[in-house]
Amino acid sequence: MKKLAILLTLFISSTITIQAQTPLVAEIESSADKVWEQIRRMDNIDELSSFVSKVQWKGPKGIGGERVCTSSDGKGYFKEKITGFDDKTRTYSYQVIEGVPAKNMNNMIKVVDLGYNKSMIVWTSSYEFMENPNMTREQFDGFIASAREEMVKNITKLAE
Repeated sequence: MKKLAILLTLFISSTITIQAQTPLVAEIESSADKVWEQIRRMDNIDELSSFVSKVQWKGPKGIGGERVCTSSDGKGYFKEKITGFDDKTRTYSYQVIEGVPAKNMNNMIKVVDLGYNKSMIVWTSSYEFMENPNMTREQFDGFIASAREEMVKNITKLAE
């Protein structure tokens, strides 16, 4: 029975392709508190990303809250749900639940205090890419990577 469970687990895991982006790690010349202050707002993505023109927030500013981000051209959107939030550990997690060619898209942002008025942002993302005629997996991976990099750069500017 144990062997059957192991074989079934291996089979299932081989049929599902989870794409995990390389974690984005950025050291910042600012305190963790200042960086976290910018990240924890959650409703200002339109100020941090050129890909987003408007953010509509619904619910609590924490677990259970949702945001709908309208694309810069106004033609598209994506919807996210906050799944984890902790001021003490300076972390929050969110899941993109609509509007992207991926499913099970989970993201986590953590701010680490490095001392001496320095901190580090660690941003992880994982998802299952869904084949579609509008975007290849490589294009989607590139979009996610560039969006994260731009947002971290802008968070850094605001925290300085």
